[in-house]
This record gives sequence, structure tokens and C-alpha cells, in this order.
Amino acid sequence: AGTWPGLPQSYEKAGEHYQRAADKGHLDAQTNLGYLYEKGLGIPQDLKAAAYWYRKAAEKGFAKAQNNLGSLYYTGNGVPLDNYAAVEW
Repeated sequence: AGTWPGLPQSYEKAGEHYQRAADKGHLDAQTNLGYLYEKGLGIPQDLKAAAYWYRKAAEKGFAKAQNNLGSLYYTGNGVPLDNYAAVEW
């Protein structure tokens, strides 16, 4: 992720902004918020929350979210291990 010159990188602040946009249905924000939850960047790691946000965007056809959700199913992180669901997403 890029940063603006003169501004410190803050995953915590990014999470706040993504949360507001995700709540309004912004697919990129939902996916990015899921990523922050998955990796525990700026917010406590919560794989179930990551799956929730990835699914919100994935169900709308957002490819990056579909890929990330499929990866969670493949590894069984935050969702039940399910190779069929991994391939489907």
C-alpha cells in the first residue's frame, strides 16, 4: 500500500476508514478490511471477521475478495476447511 508524502502509515487509521466505507457497501473497502482482520494489521486478528468481510464483497462478484475467501476455505482459517468451497470461490 502506498503512503502520502509526509503522512505516517497507520493500519489502525486505515481500518477506521475502511470500516466506514465497508459499512456503506464499498467492495474494495470490505476486502481491504477483511485483509486487515486476516493479518491483524492495526486491529486484532479475527479470521471470522475476515471471512465475513471477504464474503460480503465476494457475493457481489468482487474477484479479489472471492480469491481471499477461497484461500480461507482452503486453509480452514476462520471458516471450516472445505476444498470444494475453496475452488468455488
